[in-house]
Amino acid sequence: MTDLLDDRDAWSMANCSIDRTLAIAGNRTAMLIMREAFFGTRRFDDFAKRVGIGEPAAAARLKELTAAGLLERTPYKEPGQRTRYAYRLTEKGRDFLPIITALRQWGDTWAADEHGPAVVVRHKDCGAPVRAVLRCEDGHDVPLRESTVDAGPGLIRVEPDTS
Repeated sequence: MTDLLDDRDAWSMANCSIDRTLAIAGNRTAMLIMREAFFGTRRFDDFAKRVGIGEPAAAARLKELTAAGLLERTPYKEPGQRTRYAYRLTEKGRDFLPIITALRQWGDTWAADEHGPAVVVRHKDCGAPVRAVLRCEDGHDVPLRESTVDAGPGLIRVEPDTS
């Protein structure tokens, strides 16, 4: 069996899951809003303040993340105030946690300043730091050189360029 990467000219990345993920949440403010959602931020003003963006940018990103199904709006009303909306992670949004964890982990290793990372996420039960790892469905850790790329059901084959 040959690795699919050996024949890259025979397939298209038009159906790429990475590209589609980046289209949903691939800009800086969207990622930081997701970080804040995982840290428990729920209210519009808090997202804008904690991410350090203006209200128009916060509104646009929250609208996009809600439309994409990562966040949902739930109404709340404080006494004497108008109805407002809180933002909560959906199941789809909670499944985004490994992405945020991997970004934090990479940043802790390669982008932190001389003082080190700002936060360390730990497992509540044992106190060990939480890390993202590549693991196959049978439970084996998989280093880069021990993985292979196979055709998935959505692979688009292309005609060879004969020019």
